Amino acid sequence: MRSFVDDLKYEWNKPNNTVIRIILINVIVFIVVSLVGLFGRFGTFMMEVQNLTNYLVVLRPNAFDALMTPWTLLTYGFTHKGFLHILMNMLMLYWFGKFVGDYIGSQRLLGLYLWGVIAGGLLYLLAYNTVFVGYQNYTTGLIGASAGVYAILVGGATLLPEMRVHLLLIGAVKLKYVAAVSVFLSILAIGLENTGGNLAHLGGALMGFVFIKQFQKGRDWSVIFVKIGNFFSNLFKRRRPKMRAKSYAHHSSQSQSQKNSPSAVVPNQEIIDRILDKISESGYESLTQEEKQVLFRASQK
Repeated sequence: MRSFVDDLKYEWNKPNNTVIRIILINVIVFIVVSLVGLFGRFGTFMMEVQNLTNYLVVLRPNAFDALMTPWTLLTYGFTHKGFLHILMNMLMLYWFGKFVGDYIGSQRLLGLYLWGVIAGGLLYLLAYNTVFVGYQNYTTGLIGASAGVYAILVGGATLLPEMRVHLLLIGAVKLKYVAAVSVFLSILAIGLENTGGNLAHLGGALMGFVFIKQFQKGRDWSVIFVKIGNFFSNLFKRRRPKMRAKSYAHHSSQSQSQKNSPSAVVPNQEIIDRILDKISESGYESLTQEEKQVLFRASQK
């Protein structure tokens, strides 16, 4: 058991590993919700726990209920019912999330996923309180990561429409066609099967398109989530020893003062690693001019 927990910690703490972190959260929530549902059959108390759990994670179709539980606009996107449900969503997230993250950065990928979940939930609420009001009695609420997954899929197709992906039993297909067919099938299924889920797909898909278009114009919509994440991370992060901070400052100062010196062509390896991590998280454009110069000198070795 300890080894399993250590493995989880190792995967979680890997730098620039947003896709795996999202998958781990979904899997952990799925296990917890499934166990609560299983034990809910064995007594009144556990049934109350099950109802409380559903209250905390499921986005309900009634607008008033949703306003009373605003956090469910996000939590539903990390909740699944049934093994096939989570399996398909996590496989799509892994396939498309890995290469999209390589192009836009790890932090922006998280922002894209979360905005997709929010947009999917909002479209679901809008539709179920206007056009599909009569459907409210036929659904227990919205769950599933598919809105976030569709945001990543369509976002990737918007950014790299000509990229070819290999599909099982089909072969290489351009990403724009994969996204177009997925969206088209969701439109066809509205009113026939899983209406709420397909509405969420469309909301996530629309957000994926808008997010990437804004990103291409230099507007980064993931910033708000990065700031929130950094705030909570700083609350729990241990302070580094002052000596280490001083040492890093010394290396940075030394690198700055010697950058024009022929004898100091290659910067400190620790600084190079930090710069490479920053590129993986936020892209090359996020580097300062000094960091770009450091990276350039390192490449001349």
